[in-house]
Amino acid sequence: MTELEGKHALVTGGGSGVGLSIVRALTNAGASVTITGRNKEALDSVAAESHLITSAVCDVTDAAAVDQLFASVNDDHGGADIVIANAGAAESVPFAKLSLADWNAMIDVNLTGVFLTMQAGLLGMGDKGWGRIVSIASVAGLKGYGYVAAYCAAKHGVVGLTRAVAVEVARSGITVNAVCPGYTQTPMLDRSLDNIAKKTGRSREEAAKTLLRGNPTGRFVEPEEVAQTVLWLCGPHSGAVTGQALSISGGEI
Repeated sequence: MTELEGKHALVTGGGSGVGLSIVRALTNAGASVTITGRNKEALDSVAAESHLITSAVCDVTDAAAVDQLFASVNDDHGGADIVIANAGAAESVPFAKLSLADWNAMIDVNLTGVFLTMQAGLLGMGDKGWGRIVSIASVAGLKGYGYVAAYCAAKHGVVGLTRAVAVEVARSGITVNAVCPGYTQTPMLDRSLDNIAKKTGRSREEAAKTLLRGNPTGRFVEPEEVAQTVLWLCGPHSGAVTGQALSISGGEI
């Protein structure tokens, strides 16, 4: 499949998990991809998979670093046609014990990072008349979950930001959408299961059953399922889809 041949994509948080699956889906469709993150070793390992992948270390919460990243992509690839704002993190703590520092950290990486990536991506698309921006939000951007108030607030913000920007650029040929996965088989989920098991004394299997209690399919989402949804949003037949928050959650919402 080469439906994205000639397009260049930028994927933040592309070294593992959902981001890595998205990178592979895009390159399989013919796109060249710049992947970013903070772990150079992980990024270089992914870049070694294909001549279509270039790695660049970048902290998405650093505005100057994001601007420099997109300037480099513009110089080397003529700008990014596709921007996937995927980088994020999650921490679990009761709301009453949530510190301002922890709140700011969650907002910075999960919302401000998306804002900086999205804004720089739009500026780089310029007058091309075509572009795709996809933010990786979460089902936590569509409903509330206990013990992750800051994460929920940030992901709700991502959905609102996505919808607002989509309206502004609706006539430019650029679409802006959010994908909202449920619990997905990633290193982040592994850390969550370990944390639940440690704090409750339950086994990982019992912790998994707790997380899946409200899921009609009774299973976690696979990263490839998220990636294929992103790929469709970036493809040639999705131009009428913008300002949407697509739940990839097995019917959870």
